[in-house]
Amino acid sequence: MRAPSSSTGLLLAALLLATACKKTKSTAVITMHGLEGTWLNSHEENAGDTLVYRPQTYKFPPARGRTGFRIEPYSHFEQFDIAPTDGLTDRPGTWTIDRKLFLRITLESGPNPNYTLQVLELDTVKQLLKVRRLPEDK
Repeated sequence: MRAPSSSTGLLLAALLLATACKKTKSTAVITMHGLEGTWLNSHEENAGDTLVYRPQTYKFPPARGRTGFRIEPYSHFEQFDIAPTDGLTDRPGTWTIDRKLFLRITLESGPNPNYTLQVLELDTVKQLLKVRRLPEDK
């Protein structure tokens, strides 16, 4: 049997890479690795109750401030709110994952300390995270 040619190997590698980079929709399991990092609200792209977030390295248009959050391993969460002086203030908290598509957020203090983010779409290639913020469980 003959070894595959280098062009066949390159084609196989390209197919594997394309498969690995597909976006994750809400019908699939969201991996925490894909959600880890700092996400800022791209309020220009929000639509209805769908909130759009981009990584902090994204080239945003100018704005007076952007809210957001950081998701870290081991349930560490940090929410960024607009401060009275137009800067950002952070509120630490924790996250837990529920049913693979819901992030339960518990902040240590401040208004609305508990809420859930339903992950609607995560596309690491397009640098896009779409969520729906659900109210506090009563």
